[in-house]
This record gives sequence, C-alpha cells and structure tokens, in this order.
Amino acid sequence: MSEVLHQVLPVAVFLVAITVTAEVAQLAGVFDVAAHAMARRARHRVVLLWLTFAGLAVVSTIVLSLDTTAVLLTPVGLAIAGQTGIAPMPFALTTLWIANTGSLLLPVSNLTNLLAVHRFEDLGAGHGDYVRTAALPAVTAIVATLVLIGVLQRRALRGTYAVDPPADPHDRTLLVVAAVVCLGIGPLFAVGVEPAVVALASATLLLAALLWRAPSMVREVRPPWLMAGAFVVVAGLLRAAQAEGLLDWLAPAVGTGTRPLDLLHLSGASALAANLVNNLPAYLLVEPAAADDVRRLVATLVGVNAGALVTPWASLATLLWLQRCRSAGLRVPLLRLAGWGALCAAVCVTAATLTIH
Repeated sequence: MSEVLHQVLPVAVFLVAITVTAEVAQLAGVFDVAAHAMARRARHRVVLLWLTFAGLAVVSTIVLSLDTTAVLLTPVGLAIAGQTGIAPMPFALTTLWIANTGSLLLPVSNLTNLLAVHRFEDLGAGHGDYVRTAALPAVTAIVATLVLIGVLQRRALRGTYAVDPPADPHDRTLLVVAAVVCLGIGPLFAVGVEPAVVALASATLLLAALLWRAPSMVREVRPPWLMAGAFVVVAGLLRAAQAEGLLDWLAPAVGTGTRPLDLLHLSGASALAANLVNNLPAYLLVEPAAADDVRRLVATLVGVNAGALVTPWASLATLLWLQRCRSAGLRVPLLRLAGWGALCAAVCVTAATLTIH
C-alpha cells in the first residue's frame, strides 16, 4: 500500500494544484489576453488565426496539462470564432485533439506520463530521459494532428475575418503575476523539479495573488477533489489486483519486444484499452507488461494519450470538452466525432510509434 501511495499521491496533488493554477490564470485573463492578441496579429487571415491558436493549445497542453486545454482554451476558441464570424469547429477540434495527442512531451502534460516517470526511475532513467525518449513521438503526433485538422477543415479555414475582438479589462498586477507563473512552470518541469512541488507552489502563489487583488473571485476556483480522490481509489484497486496476479492475462495481449512492429502492437492495444475503459485505468492495466524498457513505456503512452479519441469516455479531457461545447451552444455530432477521432488516433498513434527509438 505504501508503494501505491508513493506513486499515486504526488499525481493526485499535481492534478489538484495544476487545476487551481489554470483556473486562477483564466480568472486573471492570461488565456483571454493571449487569444485576443493572436486575433489582432493574424492579419485577418483565418488560417493564420487558427495556426496561432493551435500553437497556444500546444503550449497549454505541454506545460499546464491536457485538461487545461480542454477546459480553458475551448471557450476561448469558441468565443473568438463567434466574435470574428469564423466557423467554430476547427478551433473546437483543435483543443480536443491537441489536448490528447499533444500531451506526450513533458511528464506533467498528462497524468499517465506522471505515472510512467516512476517506472522510468525504476529503470534508472529520470525526467530528462523521459523527455528525450518522448520528444520525437510527441512532435510527430502534434504535426500529424494539425495536418489532419487542416485537411478535414480546409473549407472553414479559408478566407479572412473583419472583426478584431476587444480584450476585456483585467487587473494588470494579477495578470502579470499569473503570466509570469505560467511561463515559469514549463522550464521548471523540463529541468526535473518534482511536478507536484512546482504545481503546489504555483497554485499557492496564484491563490495568494488572487486573495490580494480580487478576493471575491476566490470562490470561483474549484479544485477537482472528487476526481483526485477517485483516481487514488481506482489506482489502488488496480495495483491490488496486479499484486494478486489477477491481471497477468494482459501480458500476452500487449506482446513483448522493442522492434517497430512490437511497439505498434503495444501502442495499438493501449489505444484500444483507453477507448474501452478510459486512458488512466488503461495505462495502469498495461504498464506492468511494458515496464521493462523505456521505449515500451513511451509506446504505451502514445496509445493511451494520442489514441484516446474515439469514445467520449476514453479521456476525461473529452468529457470536459463536450461539456464546454454544449455550454457554449455548440452541438457536436458524436458519431461524426468518433469517426474523425478514429482516423486521427490511427494516424497519430502509428506515426508517433514509428519514431520511438
């Protein structure tokens, strides 16, 4: 039990703290100001605005996690589309897919990555080794995603727009503090500082700034206590089942070896498991059969992260995204979304897996 808590509790702390950090950053206006600045600098060309927004989504996913992109950038993208008269689907699809396929580069980009880092450490590898192994697959998945969106949404991305949306007024001091904290998080994660420590420090600093500058807004910050608690419980149950040998049947299903076809087998099986149950329990199920080599661990992450695009429950980010779309009045046909998602998952998982070395 102590080993389970040692692996799972820092992840739960990170989840709560990074969510608080992201929500305070939103209240401070960091995402809003960044998005509006893009609209003003995109030369009134839809494709340039989309590409700059996609760049923000990539940075947000890598540094602040996939849930931040799904929850906070989705309404920003939809608002920009509404104010400029642009079709909303390219922006909505970008936040959904990049949130998942773009969440490979840093351990903090996805909770599955944080779990994998502990296995890296068991193999004598650290955060730097994780980033080096995951870098090329991560970039490949992002590029493949953006190319696919560009092809699927090519008609909506043509033309120009005539309206530059005005930026809402924000408390300048709070905005600057939040922006500096957000910009500082990524480098600290990248150099190997414990993610839970960085996230907890950033959340504490931003909450203090919010209490100082806008105390009435503190009640709008909602830490995901229930989600974090459920994660700890599910992880504990799965670890107990593994300890009792109840999941030994999984090893043959995901194969062995580190040749390209072996890794494709593993990432494909991981993607299938993610779409059947959800990416977090899928990772925990597959991990023991992949924990003997860093390349197999990254292949598993490619599958459960970039492959979790078909069913709505495959990723929490997808459920959060659907909620934000519906609250903004955008109705998304689930069958079409599943078909597009299956195509994106197949392309990204295959391409990213083949670049693992």
